[in-house]
Amino acid sequence: MSGKADPRRPGEGTTSRTRLDRGRGALGPALELVHTGRAPTRAVLTAELGVTRATAGAVAAELEALGLIRVDARPTAAAGSQGRPSHRLALAEDGPVALAAQVHADGFRAALVGLGGRIVATAPGCEAVAADPAKVLGQVVEAGAALLRETGRHCVGAGLAVPSAVAEPEGLALNPLHLAWPAGSPVREIFADQVRAAGITGPAFAANDVNLAALAEHRHGAGRGSRDLLCVATGHRGVGGALVLDGRLHTGSAGLALEVGHLTVNPEGRPCHCGSRGCLDVEADPLALLTTAGRRPGPVVSLLQQANDLILHESDDPGVRAAVETLVERLGLGLAGLVNILNPDRIILGGLHRTLLDAHPERLRAVVADRSLWGRSGVVPILPCTLDHNSLVGAAELAWQPVLDDPLGALAAAA
Repeated sequence: MSGKADPRRPGEGTTSRTRLDRGRGALGPALELVHTGRAPTRAVLTAELGVTRATAGAVAAELEALGLIRVDARPTAAAGSQGRPSHRLALAEDGPVALAAQVHADGFRAALVGLGGRIVATAPGCEAVAADPAKVLGQVVEAGAALLRETGRHCVGAGLAVPSAVAEPEGLALNPLHLAWPAGSPVREIFADQVRAAGITGPAFAANDVNLAALAEHRHGAGRGSRDLLCVATGHRGVGGALVLDGRLHTGSAGLALEVGHLTVNPEGRPCHCGSRGCLDVEADPLALLTTAGRRPGPVVSLLQQANDLILHESDDPGVRAAVETLVERLGLGLAGLVNILNPDRIILGGLHRTLLDAHPERLRAVVADRSLWGRSGVVPILPCTLDHNSLVGAAELAWQPVLDDPLGALAAAA
């Protein structure tokens, strides 16, 4: 950490360096507090870190010198307040960014995401995904590299969200069921190679898209403050789930936990890609809604948009109404089973499931309560996801994590 002595104050240089040395280990925790909105002022930062006011001031000043935050030393006092207001802390709007990429059944997208989960720039999405993962990831990385050239932003690293379980530590996409990619594709290695080839600095990561959506929502959205957060979502095809425990994604021993899409909710139902029948993956996704409503999917817009439009604009149609009721029942049954196993303190729903919750909140919550062991006495709050492009934001969180762990070391490595 850096600090200069004031020549007008003898001994100040030694004292300042001492405070900075003591605060070195607090840089990462301090940045995470500001990043997640939990430390809007220096006073709150001091209390959260459990350090002296002087040390907190030195830590904030160093983070500002690194170009990560801004410190307002003369904030305007609120009307009626007494005393001098604490220095306000905000994320640097012109600071570094992470490259975030997402691939799904209906295309891919690239974005630049700053601290705080703020999307700085996005590239136009592509609506076709080739069967060769190297070709697709090369295209999405090039789109991100173009954004970096246009904005002139410094990049700390890159993260990729894919619709597949990603095995650790190899970074293999084991079951990209809704893509034409080979099972076991080494997506992290391919993505990292493409990132390096594009001249982008910093480490590269890859993970399951719903895991990343849950991580983003826990830090910046509907999951804030939850200790045991369950996220269930359906995007363009299939159903995914994720669990955040004490602020960390629970991914199991090899990164494959929470494949909730293969929870059976209708034993006599549709055949699933996994070899079973009646899984959430094929009973509660956009294609399931369209087919249950007797609608043939069209080629112009995504399945997700078609399904959402059906609920929002054709809810008076008896066939649509019956299809929605069926999906609510299937989803509620699946959520009740997960509640019985996991006992979360909050459930958040994304994609089409968010639309179903918005359309029939009481019915969905009633199904979950009726089918769970604790019934209505132990009802779990069920909320909609609130972040747009939460999987993209979560992909960026992967790239930001080394900076949150060690701001000085990570920024020096990515320089």
